Amino acid sequence: MQIRLGYEMVYTCPQRTPMILTLNVHYSRASDLVAPDHVVTQPAVPVIAYRDGFGNWCSRLVAPPGDIRISTDTIINDSGLFDAVDTTAVQHAVEDLPSETLVYLQGSRYCETDRLSEIAWSLFEKTPPGWPRVQAISDFVHQHITFGYQYARATKTALEAFQEKAGVCRDYTHLAITFCRCMNIPARYCTGYLGDIGVPPAPEPMDFSAWLEVYLGGRWHTLDPRNLVPRIGRVLIAQGRDAADVPLSNAFGPNTLKSFRVWSDEVVAGGA
Repeated sequence: MQIRLGYEMVYTCPQRTPMILTLNVHYSRASDLVAPDHVVTQPAVPVIAYRDGFGNWCSRLVAPPGDIRISTDTIINDSGLFDAVDTTAVQHAVEDLPSETLVYLQGSRYCETDRLSEIAWSLFEKTPPGWPRVQAISDFVHQHITFGYQYARATKTALEAFQEKAGVCRDYTHLAITFCRCMNIPARYCTGYLGDIGVPPAPEPMDFSAWLEVYLGGRWHTLDPRNLVPRIGRVLIAQGRDAADVPLSNAFGPNTLKSFRVWSDEVVAGGA
């Protein structure tokens, strides 16, 4: 199957404002792109691409005073399969984990393992290690947090999401990541596109989505405590320790986001 995806953001800046964008499809999906998802700006300004410390594609630009429109629109090939589930995936002893996964065991800006460790062990110590444990964590987070955009807060941490019992997809993800790390399971934050493909359309406007990946059985597995069930058409943009590592945009100066649209729709036969 094919998916048409993209975004359009309009910022107003009172002065020249440097910006860093993390909006390109992840390099692991680059060969699936029918056309490159170049960052397009109006007015046109130079855009410099680079790779961050996690391997994500990022873009640098300087927005001029006034309005700037930042967008892309492309098509990507997709398997059309649901997220893979491996109920037999085993949990590794910490000493047997690959060195590159160890950073995803540690606390980070939004994932306070030190403050949630006792709670995590009280909740999940008796669950079977491996896939059953991460599924139990995902189930708990899904039931514990009430979803609502009115609960969104850029500074909300995993502990605050646990205490407030409300949030958006990034809060579900941060809490699940923290619980996994507390239980010695490497977990990393993912952001990307997730359209309403194979499910009833959501009433809210589409946004970028957050989910996590856990390291079990020698590879990374997708978990989505916000939606809980496996989904079709997930397209990764970036990975990191938590949302602080993968901000979609970071402006170094005053700015106002005037408008914001995201789309990720299946291309129907005979359509564009």
